[in-house]
Amino acid sequence: MSRDKELLAQIYRDYIACLNSQDWARLGQFVADDATHNGKQFGLAGYRAMLEKDFDDIPDLAFNIQLLACDPPYVASRLLFDCRPKGEFLGLPINGRRLSFAENVFYRFDNSKIVEVWSVIDKAAIEAQLQSDSGRGPV
Repeated sequence: MSRDKELLAQIYRDYIACLNSQDWARLGQFVADDATHNGKQFGLAGYRAMLEKDFDDIPDLAFNIQLLACDPPYVASRLLFDCRPKGEFLGLPINGRRLSFAENVFYRFDNSKIVEVWSVIDKAAIEAQLQSDSGRGPV
């Protein structure tokens, strides 16, 4: 792996560690002031608010890297989650049930900071788990 790819991969791993520790004061080290998420202008403040809400809605949220590919200035990652959202998640009534799902995310970096994020969560996997759990309470 080239030096640039190794450096970008390490920056990304440090970013994920920042999220998992909820070290919001350091988020600006990884996310640009004018960052976008799925085409929407969020900025650093909006990005932080989104993440804080995610952790409020899902107290046991943890980002786990399954796959990571770097082609500077881009990073592609498949993140795995095993968690219990408190109420609704993606418009689905979860209410504390345990879910396992993946998120596929592409990032564009500029000056070692995330400037664009494109994210897709595997909602079909969540719906399938809810179908198999129907009639049972939280697992």
